[in-house]
Amino acid sequence: MLWLAILAVAGAAGWFYFSRTVPAVETVLPERGVAVDAVYATGTVEPTVMMPIAPRVAARLVELNADEGAGVSKGQVLARLEDDDLQKSLEELKARLDFARKDYERRAALAKEGIESKAALDQARANFEAAQAAAGKAAAQADFMKLVAPEDGMIIRRDGEVGQMISVNQPVFWLSCCAPLRVSAEVDEEDIAQVKPGLDVVMRADAFPGRVFRGRVQAVTPKGDPVARSYRVRVEFTEGENPLRIGMTAEVNIILAERKDALLLPTRAVGKDGKIWLVRGGKLEEKKVSLGARGPEKTEITEGLSPEDPVVLKPKDDFSPGMRVRAGLKP
Repeated sequence: MLWLAILAVAGAAGWFYFSRTVPAVETVLPERGVAVDAVYATGTVEPTVMMPIAPRVAARLVELNADEGAGVSKGQVLARLEDDDLQKSLEELKARLDFARKDYERRAALAKEGIESKAALDQARANFEAAQAAAGKAAAQADFMKLVAPEDGMIIRRDGEVGQMISVNQPVFWLSCCAPLRVSAEVDEEDIAQVKPGLDVVMRADAFPGRVFRGRVQAVTPKGDPVARSYRVRVEFTEGENPLRIGMTAEVNIILAERKDALLLPTRAVGKDGKIWLVRGGKLEEKKVSLGARGPEKTEITEGLSPEDPVVLKPKDDFSPGMRVRAGLKP
């Protein structure tokens, strides 16, 4: 009995020593799933058509009739600039126009009776037409002091307060109109050759975690940014209205191809050069595999691996072929 007890103690001590000296690793088995070839980019939600509304002359802002987020109709007066001097000039020119019109009508009646000369009638007509043109010009200038909505839409930005001096062509309003929202994404020049109009797009936004927004590549701008080394890609939404707001950022995945029943591994288990670590007979084995689509969570393995191979989930820098390990399969 004593001999058996001694053997038991020795066995326990051996196992304790083994467990302390042999590192433990977590392994996973490859799984079947859908592999997606995609181009990843970041984008910004923006209106398809965005119009600046600015004055043609410099003046002080005296009236605001719309604010950010307001829906407006074509022709609606959104703001008014100070125009007291113009209105007084317009009243004077209207009075002159009324006098010139009456003078022309009086001389025309006299000419019919042969009392007024043709030269005097022509002069009266010229004075009337000149007064008419001057009054029309003043009325047009007065209309310039009103900022009017060019189309139905929504005010997405307002830059101006009552009393502020507004410069020529300084936008007071930005109007979103005429089309739904879209996403403008910056795609790296190394990937842009694969991107074409019509490709499906999957998007996510930090403002709505867990939600997926679907779209389609609408256009690729022909000129790139030589500094950022990227090209702008326009993406239209394909699922109708969505809660995204103008200016929000989005993670854009442009789908190039999909393969079902692909062999997949967690991306963190695969080195950038395609190197993985297997566990066979309690020892590490280094292996190079062929990679397909690589995403942030899963990576496709096209050659060099079978579904029964246990792969180390978190490889370490100090791994070496033949190194003894204790493997535990991740559930």
